[in-house]
Amino acid sequence: MKYALVIFETDESRRRIRADRAAYRKEYEGWIGGLAAAGKLVGGDALETEDTAPATVRTTADGTTTVTDGPAYAGEETLGGWFVVEVADRAEAVELARSLPTPETVEVRPLLESA
Repeated sequence: MKYALVIFETDESRRRIRADRAAYRKEYEGWIGGLAAAGKLVGGDALETEDTAPATVRTTADGTTTVTDGPAYAGEETLGGWFVVEVADRAEAVELARSLPTPETVEVRPLLESA
């Protein structure tokens, strides 16, 4: 089964990145390398979260759209990226998320299988 590990940056993770980006990246890349070496990593991407604000587009039932600068939901946690993993079940996906050595929040979601 494929699962998305959706990564949300936190105030603490951003603080650690600013303090020592190279060390943080090394820790993160070690985790990603472990997923790849175990044959679990399908792919993933990081989002640019420091220099460019996201745009949020909302469409109502009547088709009206509004565009605002900023995340869809403001708060401490910021969507930072995602990984797709291939695992036996939800429990294994959760364990992979728990093994992330950096202080982010990880949302584990199953991917819909295409017909």
